[in-house]
Amino acid sequence: MRENDDEFDVKLGRIGNRKAGRAASYLRRVRQEASKAGASARAGSSFTGGRIGRGQAQGAVLAGRGRSKGQRRVVIKARIVRIKSGDLGAVRAHLRYVQRDGVTREGEPGELYDASSDRADGKSFTERSAGDRHQFRFIVAPEDSAELADLKPFVRDLMGQMEQDLGTRLDWVAADHFNTGHPHTHIVLRGNDGNGHDLVIARDYIAHGFRARAAELITRELGPETEIEVARKLQQEITAERFTRLDRSILRDAPNGVLELGALSGREPAWQTARIGRLRTLERTGLAEESEPGRWRIDAELEAKLRRMGERGDIIKTMHRELAAAGVARASGNYAIFDSEQTENRIVGRVIGEGFSDELSERRYVVIDGIDGRSHYAEIGILAVNEEPPMRNSIVELRSRPAEPRDVDRTIAGIAAGQQGVYSDHLHHRFDPQASVEYVASHARRLEALRGERLVDRLPDGTWKVGEDYLDKVLRYETLNRSRNPVRVSVLSWQRLDDLPQALGATWLDRQLLARTPETLGPVGMGAEVETALRTRRQWLLEQGLARDEDGQVRYARDLVRTLERRELAKVALDISARTGLERAEVKSGDSISGVYRRMLTLNSGRFALIERSHDFALVPWRPVLERARGQLVTGSVGGEGISWSIGIKRGLGR
Repeated sequence: MRENDDEFDVKLGRIGNRKAGRAASYLRRVRQEASKAGASARAGSSFTGGRIGRGQAQGAVLAGRGRSKGQRRVVIKARIVRIKSGDLGAVRAHLRYVQRDGVTREGEPGELYDASSDRADGKSFTERSAGDRHQFRFIVAPEDSAELADLKPFVRDLMGQMEQDLGTRLDWVAADHFNTGHPHTHIVLRGNDGNGHDLVIARDYIAHGFRARAAELITRELGPETEIEVARKLQQEITAERFTRLDRSILRDAPNGVLELGALSGREPAWQTARIGRLRTLERTGLAEESEPGRWRIDAELEAKLRRMGERGDIIKTMHRELAAAGVARASGNYAIFDSEQTENRIVGRVIGEGFSDELSERRYVVIDGIDGRSHYAEIGILAVNEEPPMRNSIVELRSRPAEPRDVDRTIAGIAAGQQGVYSDHLHHRFDPQASVEYVASHARRLEALRGERLVDRLPDGTWKVGEDYLDKVLRYETLNRSRNPVRVSVLSWQRLDDLPQALGATWLDRQLLARTPETLGPVGMGAEVETALRTRRQWLLEQGLARDEDGQVRYARDLVRTLERRELAKVALDISARTGLERAEVKSGDSISGVYRRMLTLNSGRFALIERSHDFALVPWRPVLERARGQLVTGSVGGEGISWSIGIKRGLGR
């Protein structure tokens, strides 16, 4: 969270459809609103759109007023999120996030409240949002919020003032968070006004007016800042390893990279003293130089470099906190930040911490105790609505996500190239007669995902119109995905490393023992723990008769992984049979299976789906797509590479 209130970011959600027609219709709506506001949208005019919508007058006045002496600061972040028609999954997910565990002063889950109740109904709020086109999300953080015993009265007064400024009733819920050492409030505001119309708020009001109102209210509540408070806060900024108000004022008075202190003698003594102290700090870091007494040369990239320093400092603090919570001791020299820009970057290790690097956009990070003996911080981006974050203590592999078409895309493009931009299962089998049903189905699943982004069309006869520019569209899609999810996370073991050496089932350790090129292990930390676990697992396999020692070399049973997996599934099946009275049905390659998907089972051998029928059940490899069909009839075709699923009658998953 930024600590200086002179900057503000409004983050707009995606319009949704990237096609030119929808873009044009959106532009028409903007021009219509501009016309209502009396602004001109003619080409070449000074129209910026900043005053379209409710609160334009108040926003303009408050934006030009500036910060008065003694006024307390409030940091506000805002985001406007587009709601896809009928899809409330993202709304539910965000409300779950703001109510997550451990955010209150007592470490309890967050509690929603609204204008009249300390316990608002999140489900009802979500249902009311069903027809909304968009939603506003705010984080409000008064600099001195720790001095408030309760944030609720302040937030209610702020939203009441916003209603007056916008001239309409507002429907909102909020939750207070105290888990960061800097208390703040998440506010979710429906994009619908009191008359049932789309709520359009002037950008000037969001960027300036809302913060100014918050600053007025917190100053009224706590009183103006005293000179002692001002001096204390400035003193903290002198040595801060981040971009501060002092840096901003230095850059403002050094437009050409040169600061003349003599020309600024009229400034307040406290500020002038603090700025000189800040310049000395910048001099020690090589970001400023006193070329002659009173004349300073400022690094042209001062702001960018200080922001990077601040980000790195925040990351180091996060790693310290997560490592301490996990009881892991590691020297700071063994910290590493995962660089997703390096396409070959890869790490393997244990998840010891995860959370949000940006609460507003809900971008996530993980901290990994690597098998190389180092601790790694990686930003993994934004999870999908039904995607779960990596579990603590699970063993994962992190890889940089490449921004390029996949192999399936190149195959689709190659087949469509000779068919006027059309692809189908039939054309694929004609192109490659040896292709399995499951392999061809993987291409159809890829096209279903792209159809959700309106990049391809499925024709009435079941064929796909992908177009001759298919690879160009996919490249843009993957580039966008990379910005949202820069890292691919693959779970190697859902179980803790301590539980694997004597576990029933096919574990990650077994795959390491059989690998032609096993992972390189560091001499300390998790690397040393894995080495010990491998030795213990090897001895266990010898005792189970699944390995033998020949002249000092361990030989493993043929088809070891499959044997271990069958043993674990047989034990789990017995437990299920004892509870349900149903018998287990074996499923082999080439079979078809139909039944109700009940739930997912996390085993040592991986994740499996429980498919229940009237007289028996089956345990088959699980896929995330099945979660959409929990409690529903599913049909699967078992192939060499896996199972191709469909839901209901003649209806594919995701369609």
